Amino acid sequence: MARFEYTAVDSTGRQVAGSVVADTRAAAMQRVVENALQPVSVDEATAEPGGLSLGGRRVPQASVDAFTRELANLLGAGVSMSRALHILSEEAAKPAARRQWSAIRDDVVGGMSLADALALRPDSFPAVYVAMVRAGEAGGFLDAVLGQIADFRERERDLKGKAKSALVYPAVLAVLAIMVMIFLLTYFIPRFAAIFEEFGGALPWLTRAIVRTSDLLVDHGFAVGLAAILAVVAFRRTSASESGRRWMDRTVLRVPALGHVAARFALVRFCRMLGTLLGAGVPLVAALNAAKEAIGNQTLADTVTSAVEGVQQGAPLARSLAASPKLFPASVVEMVSVGEETGRLHEELVRLANTYERDLDRELRMLVALAEPAMLFAMAALIGTVVIGMLLPIFTLQELIR
Repeated sequence: MARFEYTAVDSTGRQVAGSVVADTRAAAMQRVVENALQPVSVDEATAEPGGLSLGGRRVPQASVDAFTRELANLLGAGVSMSRALHILSEEAAKPAARRQWSAIRDDVVGGMSLADALALRPDSFPAVYVAMVRAGEAGGFLDAVLGQIADFRERERDLKGKAKSALVYPAVLAVLAIMVMIFLLTYFIPRFAAIFEEFGGALPWLTRAIVRTSDLLVDHGFAVGLAAILAVVAFRRTSASESGRRWMDRTVLRVPALGHVAARFALVRFCRMLGTLLGAGVPLVAALNAAKEAIGNQTLADTVTSAVEGVQQGAPLARSLAASPKLFPASVVEMVSVGEETGRLHEELVRLANTYERDLDRELRMLVALAEPAMLFAMAALIGTVVIGMLLPIFTLQELIR
């Protein structure tokens, strides 16, 4: 969709200006007419205001979260939309956020719906966010929907924070191990190698392998570093592609402990998103398609696609989800079935998300508890192998001297 700026005449003969969002210019003119205005000119805007701030700086997600929560509170207190947006634009701490909130206020005052105004800024407001706002505007409970969005984003941020914090210590240990190995191979090993060369003789195969690795790193360190950087870049590009991302997702799911945690993480995100959307009044099929994007694992998302097709053909949601036991265990399917029968599906989904989020938290802590000694063991094994490899010739030093 594009943004069109218009000049029109209202019923009193006064000239007004504003903007609308539409697929084509004809559709934009139709929307102007629907607002009881006589269009004079309708032209596509040359730039989308507010998507990026000056200098290309994006609005921080923390500012978007604060905007959502505060707008919900203001609307719930009875403040008008234009007044609430004016207050938020005046109180915004970040210049980029202040400019974007002001642009949204101008669009809304000009006759555009809030959902359409937000849709012009996809960097700040994703499609799921816009869909929920649109449902809230249509149903007349926008303040409640904005509160649900704020709660969802807060829980999503907490869940991601737990996952990231669980990886911090193992990552630090891995970096430390690499630094120690580089230090040993580039500083200590060359000195031992020079001593061994003076004695001559045949060195053990482990010692020869370590010395050759050290020589490679010392003589061609720049090339090795460049190759490592290129490998990382190639990996990132491959992971960004459709086929590469699917391969990565399948690989993660095959790892014994990590695959289970990844599936639980996807389940929590899916249940919370679907429950929030249904609670906001979004139709089931549209909510399923939106929640599918929140899973984060393309392999698991493909299983939801089959479930969506089943629902479109008239099958119950629980029966459609039962075909994907990797993502939806039997207990989840049973709870979804109960929610459908009682008409409280959105509440049941949110409850499932809360329950499995607590389980996921425990599993993450256990995984970290296992990863820490595993990383320490790997560090000890690597460094110990190097030390033993350099000490082996000393054990046979008498034979080397002879």
